[in-house]
Amino acid sequence: MNDTVRPETAAPASAALPADRPVRWGVLATGGMAARFTEDLLAMPDAEVVAVAGRSEASSKTFADRHGIARAYGDWAALAADEDVDVVYVATPHSAHRAAAGLCLEAGKPVLCEKPFTLNAAEAAELVALARTRGTFLMEAMWMYCHPAVRKIAALVREGAVGEVRTVQADFGLAGPFEPDHRLRDPALGGGALLDLGVYPVSFAQLLLGEPDRVQADALLSDEGVDLNTGMLLGWDGGATALLSCSITAGTPVTASVTGTEGRIDVPDGFFFPERFVLHRSGAEPEEFRFDGRRDSLEHEAAEVMRALRAGETESPLVPLEGTLAVMRTLDAVRERVGVRFPGEARGA
Repeated sequence: MNDTVRPETAAPASAALPADRPVRWGVLATGGMAARFTEDLLAMPDAEVVAVAGRSEASSKTFADRHGIARAYGDWAALAADEDVDVVYVATPHSAHRAAAGLCLEAGKPVLCEKPFTLNAAEAAELVALARTRGTFLMEAMWMYCHPAVRKIAALVREGAVGEVRTVQADFGLAGPFEPDHRLRDPALGGGALLDLGVYPVSFAQLLLGEPDRVQADALLSDEGVDLNTGMLLGWDGGATALLSCSITAGTPVTASVTGTEGRIDVPDGFFFPERFVLHRSGAEPEEFRFDGRRDSLEHEAAEVMRALRAGETESPLVPLEGTLAVMRTLDAVRERVGVRFPGEARGA
């Protein structure tokens, strides 16, 4: 297994988008995440949202009117076929990511697909294989990896600021309560704490340490069969461990720390979109790093997609597809340990 920080290397090239006009986005979905991303795109001078598609023409029209979007489609295929769309942002529930992103890739459209990337690693591998076969851009919307503060943390770790990493700790929990009919409790929608929230601690640990060699986990399951509260212990042959947790029954501090043989990095609040963190080097005064701007902006991931498309890259060096696949394998392993399986999944998926 890889026990080093993933390098930021260039992806293979394809036909580049012109740099002298805005990148034209299509938005596939009309829910809360679609609205958030659209609002941030509309604030960027080099981006334009030209079309939206939902499961009904009425919902798409309402969304389009609210955001000033010219075209509203009642089905995904029409959006995928729109010749004026340069790239599609997929923000459906993750149970539909495989179908929605796959439809766009089949039509030759570059795709930014919300996290968790898919329900399981098998679906993720299918999307990656399809994108590579078509030579089409594909990226998971793991906005944490594009955030300037998180990029700085990864760079400091790469440079040896804390020595050899020995432990990573991270948590993400919401107090709820979420009623049984909420999407987070619905197995058919890939509900549970792990895929919605746990993907962040897992992705944070794997950004710094790569794919683990061992996975242990325990969880409290709901009557519907999704995880409500999950703890994970990941291990690497090099000696590092990660202690991670997620919950939809308890509001955790949402912090992270990275401890090495020569120091520690503490992220005191909202580790996946931090406004500050503190570096403790052995024998030195603590160093605080602060970052300006709106901490929860999605513009950083949008800018990375547009940079890659204009460079003719088929994947982002900040959010490489192999890293996405590795995270999905870890999430699968956790679900296997705690006994969560979604409807229609094959054994071993």
